[in-house]
Amino acid sequence: MASGTLEVVLLNARCLKNRNFLVKMNPYVSIQYGNQVRWSSVAKGRKPVWNEKFTFNAEYPGGEHHKYKLIIQIMDRNKLSCFDHFIAQTTIYVKDLVSMGVETGKAHLRPTKYRVVLPNKSYAGEISVAVAFTLDV
Repeated sequence: MASGTLEVVLLNARCLKNRNFLVKMNPYVSIQYGNQVRWSSVAKGRKPVWNEKFTFNAEYPGGEHHKYKLIIQIMDRNKLSCFDHFIAQTTIYVKDLVSMGVETGKAHLRPTKYRVVLPNKSYAGEISVAVAFTLDV
């Protein structure tokens, strides 16, 4: 079994649907890979910019399919209550990326725009993310 580091660069989002019409959005992102979760800082507005890097431990082969996907959820920080609001999410499958990285030592997906959707799968904006895998030596 090979292990390495999965690096996720969270760049920005655009065209996010504001679900609270009274105040401006304060979006942040949670990124889940298997049982590991990372959170971004809170940005502002419908076109937030983060430019943040997150790392996850990754193994290959790791068994179940769910270990090879990044679940990215965009949330809205609610300053008036203790409950944040879900904005949208996307899933990025990285099994092929990790597999290629195990073979070559490193593999990457250039910055790419991914559609983010509501629970009913309707369009709710876009998020730009880059992903890389580096094999531990």
